[in-house]
Amino acid sequence: MESLVINGGNRLKGQIRISGAKNAALPILAASLLSPEPITVHNLPALEDVKIFVSLLRELGVSVESGTEEGQKGVVCLDAANLSSFEAPHDLVRKMRASVLVLGPLMARLGRARVSLPGGCAIGARPIDIHLKGLELMGAKYSIAGGFVEVKTRGLKGARIYLDFPSVTGTENLMMAAVLARGTSVIENAAKEPEITDLARMLNSMGARITGAGSSTLNIEGVSGLSGTEWSIIPDRIETGTYIMAAGAAGGELELIGAEAGHLESAITKLRAAGLKIECSQNAIRVRSRGRLKSVDIKTQPYPGFPTDLQAQFMVLMARAGGLSVITENIFENRFMHVAELQRLGADIKIEGRSAIIKGVKKLTGAPVAATDLRASASLVLAGLAAQGRTEITEIYHLDRGYEDMEKKLRGVGADISRITHEGGSGK
Repeated sequence: MESLVINGGNRLKGQIRISGAKNAALPILAASLLSPEPITVHNLPALEDVKIFVSLLRELGVSVESGTEEGQKGVVCLDAANLSSFEAPHDLVRKMRASVLVLGPLMARLGRARVSLPGGCAIGARPIDIHLKGLELMGAKYSIAGGFVEVKTRGLKGARIYLDFPSVTGTENLMMAAVLARGTSVIENAAKEPEITDLARMLNSMGARITGAGSSTLNIEGVSGLSGTEWSIIPDRIETGTYIMAAGAAGGELELIGAEAGHLESAITKLRAAGLKIECSQNAIRVRSRGRLKSVDIKTQPYPGFPTDLQAQFMVLMARAGGLSVITENIFENRFMHVAELQRLGADIKIEGRSAIIKGVKKLTGAPVAATDLRASASLVLAGLAAQGRTEITEIYHLDRGYEDMEKKLRGVGADISRITHEGGSGK
């Protein structure tokens, strides 16, 4: 078992390079199933979720070659010419619910898919009804038994699909299914996230005909086949937001290289209101934090609103800000599990329904804590940087799912953070 040990109190100063976006990488990897021609992906982050997804693609018959030459880190070549299976097995899907993203491409390419019902973070119910209802409108039939969903079709056809909720994976799955369907599909109330736009642009580079990405309505004119392509993944906006808030938690100055400020406008607006000095340029974000921050209320919303994936990290800033703040979680119903761990560090937080009421305290004090999900683990790292004394975080396998070399990046800008392996565990 591994844990992170942080001795708090060090101000941060220096540069951090932002990695490729996990939430863009996974659907782009899934899209490799749509073409019999090779696809090369650049800027692929070295994350556990990515490793699991690549293992799943290999299980389905995709040939995967990773870049090994100098300067080739983060490059992978995918070849699905000999796609041999339509089943995503339980032992892989249970580790990461985004594995359900193979459903749409398999239906488009093979007309059949059998996918284990997904697992992932314990942050609330995230049913795949939206995916299945959309595929049904496109002419598919599905059944659920024994922990698997099986979907079949004699040929997908274009359809008008209204999403009850702007689900990101639902939008991505249905978009990938529609690109090879007969006729035109319209997806209404679609998710607007930058990762959706990145996937649409990548599919268009393969010969798809998608318009409206980034808006609530997608129009997809089906084509008979897709070619290979070469694509570079966008920077990770959640990692970017996390490091902006790391500067706010610990104090200091950071320059985030390769960051895309346009993907974080709502979060940056709130962070500036809290007192952070943030300067944005084409390929970087500079953030300075001096003195105590001010309390600011937020409500998580689908993009372009405040991201639910930055809610836990923002709570750490508010735990030490002056005054009272309210954080309302509108996306997931069980995403306050980090509150109990922050309370162990001295935070004054009370939960009322979907809202957390935070009274800022002058200091947090280090303590042993446990991560409960991916973004909660990041919030505990930020809290450890802000706290006085020693904080040890266990269950950090959550962190490795979504942050590439986090402790290395933070050590490079002055944090006292190290990974330790306990007896019976394995190092990284």
